[in-house]
Amino acid sequence: MSSTSDLNPSKLGTKQHWDDVYATELTNFKEIGDEGEVWYHVSDAYFIRFGEDSVEKMADWAQDYIAKDPAPLILEVGAGNGILLFTLQEAGYNGSHILGIDYSEDAVKLARAVGAHRGDGCENVRFETCDFLKDFPAPLVDIEKVGWDLVLDKGTFDAIALGEKDVEGRSPADGYPSRIGQVVKPGGYFLITSCNFTEDELKAKFTTTGTGLRYHSRVPWPTFSFGGQSGNVYATVAFQKPS
Repeated sequence: MSSTSDLNPSKLGTKQHWDDVYATELTNFKEIGDEGEVWYHVSDAYFIRFGEDSVEKMADWAQDYIAKDPAPLILEVGAGNGILLFTLQEAGYNGSHILGIDYSEDAVKLARAVGAHRGDGCENVRFETCDFLKDFPAPLVDIEKVGWDLVLDKGTFDAIALGEKDVEGRSPADGYPSRIGQVVKPGGYFLITSCNFTEDELKAKFTTTGTGLRYHSRVPWPTFSFGGQSGNVYATVAFQKPS
């Protein structure tokens, strides 16, 4: 089992790495209009095609389970260049009710620039700089009372789990599930895609008394077989907080 304490720290778990990535992508966007990649990682390798596939799968799941009227409040933790949120807005969700947060300031600048360039409502999607483990995002409404209808994570938990451990050997990701539980409203959903944790591992981490979440559904990925065993490299799992 891939516990957060078993994963070795990597540069992918550092803010400096992502600051460098998005500084480059922001420059590229300003110079040639390149929106950047949908980053996703396994160890130190990037699998961009997987990132694009995860956007499609997560957006499809949202349209199956999240009504567009009344407009739901949607939050993405670690939004990067915002492509997942723009995809939802383009699918008919109200952009003014959607917020993406990232601890990299240049990621936020890039997402805002991409939204303004795309137009057609994408400019209404908000992006804010926020370290989710330290500060809750600025609310679109009184979040302390209502929370979010849908919270999204596309690789952020994976990256946090690769951060440096403290002196007691605890990963910065250990406190992440309870933070998620605090921002999902009763009746709301949390949808996560991971390549470092299996579906069963995600269930174990996010269905605890500390989160208040329950397993809801899964998004299937192609399976692989090796040595007589079969499984999935990636996992996309949805959780719901009971009303």
